[in-house]
Amino acid sequence: MTMNGKTALVVGGGSGIGLAIAEAFSGAGCKTAIAGRREETLRQACEAAGAGGLLCHTVDVADRASVLALIKWAEEELGKIDIFVNSAGLNIRDRTLAAMKPEEWDHVLAVHATGAYNCLYAVLPGMRRRGDGVVVNISSIAGKRAVPLGGVAYNASKFAMTALGTAAWLEEAKNGIRVTNVYPGEVNTPILENRPAPVSDAHKAAILQPQDVAAMVLALAQLPPRAHVPEIVVKPLQQDYV
Repeated sequence: MTMNGKTALVVGGGSGIGLAIAEAFSGAGCKTAIAGRREETLRQACEAAGAGGLLCHTVDVADRASVLALIKWAEEELGKIDIFVNSAGLNIRDRTLAAMKPEEWDHVLAVHATGAYNCLYAVLPGMRRRGDGVVVNISSIAGKRAVPLGGVAYNASKFAMTALGTAAWLEEAKNGIRVTNVYPGEVNTPILENRPAPVSDAHKAAILQPQDVAAMVLALAQLPPRAHVPEIVVKPLQQDYV
């Protein structure tokens, strides 16, 4: 399907997977906006895209009022939101139960679990009114099975995203809305800088690149309305443990 005339909003779109998805959508002819917490990062991404490439707006997904304001802005700027991608994500350095502080647990869950809910709560009404829409949640392989690499809070929050996205799909299919959970394995994004142990350049080159995930998400968005992919896993070829 052509993306001409389509619109997309990518949260977490200032860098990493989110930015790669936004660039893929824009390159395919979709009017695209990106959102995230860091205004300077968003501005740089929009400037790099050139005139007419990307629109941008700040948001804190853990703050419901902030998300509602973003969706209001996006609907005014884009006219409608055909495709919504939630790629907001983070992790902490001290990831075990023994080392993690309670407030770090709260922060990770607020972004991944409550943040994902806030986004759905805000974007779905417009899609329901039109009887059409695509929602893509960029989760993690940690949302399929808990692994030490992700850590306790990250694993739990991504399992919450899995349940939320699946439940939303089951509820909203009758309204013509397709919700897909995407579970990437290791991807070379800025989140790697917060690993407990440094990640080598050779390792970064061997794992998935943001453009790999973006190509898949673009393909999902281009499917006809009758076709739905509820969930999809994408992993580095030679890594079985994540």
